[in-house]
Amino acid sequence: MSDAQKVGALTRFLNGVERLGNRLPHITMLFIYALVISMILSLLLSFIDFDYVHPNTGKQIEIVNIFLPENLLAFIIASVKNFMTFPPLGITIVVTLGIGIAEGSGFIHACLRKLLSITPKKILTPAVVFISILCHIASDSAYTVLMPVSALMFYCCGRHPLAGIACSFAGLAGGFTSSFTPSMIDPVMQGFTESASHIIDPNYSVNVLCNYFYALGGTIFVILACWYVTDKIVEPRLRAFMPIDDQIVEDQDTKMHVPTPQENKAFRLALVTCVALLALLFILCYPDNSIMRAEDGSLTSPKSPVMQGLVPFLFIFFAVPGLVYGFAAGTFKCANDVIHAMENIMRMLISFMVFCFFASQFLYVFGQSNIGSLLAISGAEFLRDLGMPSGITLLGIIILTGLLNILITSATSKWAILSTIFVPMLMMLGISPELTQAAFRVSDSAVNVSTPLFAFYPLLIMYCQKYCSKAGVGTLCSMMIPYTIALMIVLTAVLYAFWMLEIPLGFNSGYDYPSTMFPQGQ
Repeated sequence: MSDAQKVGALTRFLNGVERLGNRLPHITMLFIYALVISMILSLLLSFIDFDYVHPNTGKQIEIVNIFLPENLLAFIIASVKNFMTFPPLGITIVVTLGIGIAEGSGFIHACLRKLLSITPKKILTPAVVFISILCHIASDSAYTVLMPVSALMFYCCGRHPLAGIACSFAGLAGGFTSSFTPSMIDPVMQGFTESASHIIDPNYSVNVLCNYFYALGGTIFVILACWYVTDKIVEPRLRAFMPIDDQIVEDQDTKMHVPTPQENKAFRLALVTCVALLALLFILCYPDNSIMRAEDGSLTSPKSPVMQGLVPFLFIFFAVPGLVYGFAAGTFKCANDVIHAMENIMRMLISFMVFCFFASQFLYVFGQSNIGSLLAISGAEFLRDLGMPSGITLLGIIILTGLLNILITSATSKWAILSTIFVPMLMMLGISPELTQAAFRVSDSAVNVSTPLFAFYPLLIMYCQKYCSKAGVGTLCSMMIPYTIALMIVLTAVLYAFWMLEIPLGFNSGYDYPSTMFPQGQ
């Protein structure tokens, strides 16, 4: 029986999602439509009085009409700044320049050859997911490296390259709640959680690693879930319904060849360069009074130079070994070759930069009009008014966050508002702020991979189209929905297991808050 004949209900559903999604306009057009709709909604909703109060300002939520002359003028003036400060834009451009040097020199493909030689095909999927989870410490910059490398690794092992993109995307974005090491988002989340807890208890303190044990414990289950979904659901469907373009296959075949002695020597020199850079970074960061640390001595704080300089550091870690390899292997003859390598890779970002312009304008209107705040607060207060038991309420938060994540993918944007409602509300029910934060992070990460509004979707679609030119929004959504379902189930189950077994969520964190207002679980 062929793969195409082994079609179950889930596969038929995903095929329907793909067909429907691929009929949608270009993803940039979706954001243009969303921008126009948001502006029209700001006009219509501005005439309605809402009873919701913003928890940060204490003022009633009022929808701002973007079409008012002063607001429209402010929007036009801010449009350039919106574009230039759009987070994925700068990260992608800077890191991609470094990748261009490493790729143009052949260093990345040399690394792939070595990885392929030591990675058994049977464990390629969990190995890629494992590496994806390790990349959490690199935050958004990992998208520009991990997905194309994973695709090429899968292809060279005789597997479907889009399955490599899917499982690495799932491990990086979908499993972002689970991590081996602390990530950049931890101190940001902790700051909002602690501030929100002060609404009830001004002396309450939240540890920056209050969810670390839960994050670490969830990694094995994220790997197993992504492994199963990739090998049993996603890749068989891709082989049956998404053939690789013939020309693309020929182009990719030429990229992997047996290395020459000169290339092996160049690889060793580049590898030594990488180790030397890591050693230098460690030496700079190690002293307690290091200039790489924040004023409080932290290395993981967003205010520390090592965290603020992560993107340019990544550029250096790609560019310098790439230069060493290129000139040692002979792929770079002069400085012009280096410039051409960076220029060539930047061409692939043209469509992504066009997308960034309109996406940044949509996010500006969505925030300035207060439509985003209205959606978040009204949904949260509805959940509070239901008065359910604490365990069910926590599940409701996970579901509500997942629904909101379809429209508002930024974790910090949502938690900045929702923490001020969820945290004190559940403290009054006897639930600790640390547990509330963990519940929020479950669906905040799992749903990331299935929403077309995720900032890096256009970039990932572009990577998919390198192998399958017909791939579109629907292709990526249909690939990632099984991961979202699996990760939601797994991460939720792990959280409730931790809660039932009273395993600490992290450092200085518990599950209960001593409330005198309401009995716990009522």
